[in-house]
Amino acid sequence: MSALRKKFGDDYQVVTTSSSGSGFNQPPPEKKRKRQRFVDKNGRCNVQHGNLGGETSRYLSDLFTTLVDLKWRWNLFIFILTYTVAWLFMASMWWLIAYIRGDLNKAHNDKYTPCVANVYNFPSAFLFFIETEATIGYGYRYITDKCPEGIILFLFQSILGSIVDAFLIGCMFIKMSQPKKRAETLMFSEHAAISMRDGKLTLMFRVGNLRNSHMVSAQIRCKLLKSRQTPEGEFLPLDQLELDVGFSTGADQLFLVSPLTICHVIDTKSPFYDLSQRSMQTEQFEIVVILEGIVETTGMTCQARTSYTEDEVLWGHRFFPVISLEEGFFKVDYSQFHATFEVPTPPYSVKEQEEALLLSSPLMAPSLCNSGEKNSSLDCLETLEDNDSTTKLPTKLQKITGRDGLPKKLLRMSSTTSEMTYSFGDLPMKLQRISSVPGVSDDKQAGKASKISTEPISKSVADLPPKLQRLAGGGGRMDGHLPPKLRKMNSDRFT
Repeated sequence: MSALRKKFGDDYQVVTTSSSGSGFNQPPPEKKRKRQRFVDKNGRCNVQHGNLGGETSRYLSDLFTTLVDLKWRWNLFIFILTYTVAWLFMASMWWLIAYIRGDLNKAHNDKYTPCVANVYNFPSAFLFFIETEATIGYGYRYITDKCPEGIILFLFQSILGSIVDAFLIGCMFIKMSQPKKRAETLMFSEHAAISMRDGKLTLMFRVGNLRNSHMVSAQIRCKLLKSRQTPEGEFLPLDQLELDVGFSTGADQLFLVSPLTICHVIDTKSPFYDLSQRSMQTEQFEIVVILEGIVETTGMTCQARTSYTEDEVLWGHRFFPVISLEEGFFKVDYSQFHATFEVPTPPYSVKEQEEALLLSSPLMAPSLCNSGEKNSSLDCLETLEDNDSTTKLPTKLQKITGRDGLPKKLLRMSSTTSEMTYSFGDLPMKLQRISSVPGVSDDKQAGKASKISTEPISKSVADLPPKLQRLAGGGGRMDGHLPPKLRKMNSDRFT
């Protein structure tokens, strides 16, 4: 454990799928009700077809496939039964010919030539058929040329025997060479895991091949089975959705020599876009994994299947590495094939993470200014000017004004009733003192200030962009762009 923490850090904890490592003081976990699976862990599909009615005749139209799909005990029963019935039938035919010709009563007469020599009863007729069918040929029982019906029956027996042999032996051979058992040596991890990989939330599971023979053109697919209801009210039980495991990039084509971790990136196109650690406790879904490939030794296509329910998906886990470099080869430790360890993973869905990122982004300032409850129009303009004044004003304008706050200042000139129509913050100190004398009228102050500050302001306004020229036009008055209340207050002050 210390070596593991040294390798992966103190935040990681190894978690195995077995329950043997649980502490003595921990209460036993509550047994959760076993839910019905669509596909078992061994790949068997829990589907039964019922109420077929007259459609059962379709199975007889493809009798060979029907026999191959039967279980082994039924195949052996049909195999033995077919040969037994065929042998008894043909033995009865030979006995019937001997009985009709009277060979049974004259078999011991040396001067009489029977149809089949040395056939006295039904057991001898049965032995003759077995010797002929199996091409044993002991030489004691044989067909004579005095029996044309025996020659015809012999031809029929040869043709019928060849058909039965080809059908039953071919059926048994196909069933024995089926690649279903090859899937037993293809492993899937007992659990799937969700954690961060390459900065993205990713669903992962592991596959492995226990044999040294390769799976040629191995390809993997994933299906999400989840019931849903359409906007029109239609209920779709076990609706199948595709999970992208690298189809666009070719990552679904596997070189399955050592265990591989299959990844599904959870993004806006993923069905798990709004899946979080908390919502996964109430969700019900099943992930079906299908691995297909060509068996290298037989050239037949093999398919292995498994599934993961929502209880078998571990949030915030990662698979333990199983490959180590030895002297001259790579060693795979299958004892850690199913083991996982915890890693720091945000418990939020990708959708929630993107929404939080958008809310914290400065690009959301315009949308925040659109709300009229907390921000007035002038405050929003000042905020935007504070953020973008240095970047949006030309360099020449910044040099002329001497600061990058001119648009904000022009807005402040007419923002409140306590300030004057013209800003005297940039006037000389002498004029500021004159403007603050109690006996000086507002008209004189404005006249002197306008005479002195007309030339600099005109220069500055001339170099402003058109939008700011309109804002600063008319000697600094912006009544056309002010709210009605401020416009009325400014008009009262001028009058």
